[in-house]
Amino acid sequence: MAMPVGKPRRFLADKGYDADFLREELLLQGTRPVIPPKANRKAPPACDFRAYKDRNRIEQMFNRIKQFRRVATRYDKTRKSFEGFLALAAAKIWLPYCCQQDPGLFG
Repeated sequence: MAMPVGKPRRFLADKGYDADFLREELLLQGTRPVIPPKANRKAPPACDFRAYKDRNRIEQMFNRIKQFRRVATRYDKTRKSFEGFLALAAAKIWLPYCCQQDPGLFG
């Protein structure tokens, strides 16, 4: 079952993806590249560093989920059981933050 995914508005990547052909291809597809320029560029393109901060939050989220050994090593044989445990891991990570924000949510 495919999930409905819209066209991405931004492409967040690190300096390893800083190439003119990639930037041009993304712009032709209607996606704005948010890639910091490499240090050796003579005319570095502009980068929206405020939007680039979102990339760090995404990396931290993947790091937290991969702390669950079962997810990192992919012990589950079927896609359904892997996705189920992934949902449990995400809930276990999210729940403490949720309860701090609204203590009356579950009590």
